[in-house]
Amino acid sequence: MDSSSLSKLYRAYIDCLNRQDWEALGQFVDDEVEHNGRPLKLSGYRDMLVRDFEDIPDLRFNIQLLASSPPLIAARLAFKCSPKGKFLGLSVDGRVVSFAENVFYEFKRAKIASVWSVIDKAAIEAQLPR
Repeated sequence: MDSSSLSKLYRAYIDCLNRQDWEALGQFVDDEVEHNGRPLKLSGYRDMLVRDFEDIPDLRFNIQLLASSPPLIAARLAFKCSPKGKFLGLSVDGRVVSFAENVFYEFKRAKIASVWSVIDKAAIEAQLPR
């Protein structure tokens, strides 16, 4: 798969997430997917995303930066949302916070097989009352 095709596939995956189209998730994510070194399988990955949307009702994935070097994608995703209760161990309690996630994906057979993700927790901490 060339860089342009992989980028297009990734954008379709992000659109799938934003639509919360969990039935279509398997079109983009491998059955044996790993997240940050943990084998989740497709069902565990789906469960993680469903929980994210339950905990953050206004969650929306926004691609800020995207680099494609098949079979890898690197992205900086921007968020402005209102997590309920605690988020990453922080008492956000419905406040609107902005932060980024730096994430790398490895594709195999045109599906996401591995994901490595880091969320900018310090950016969230800086927006919360002390």
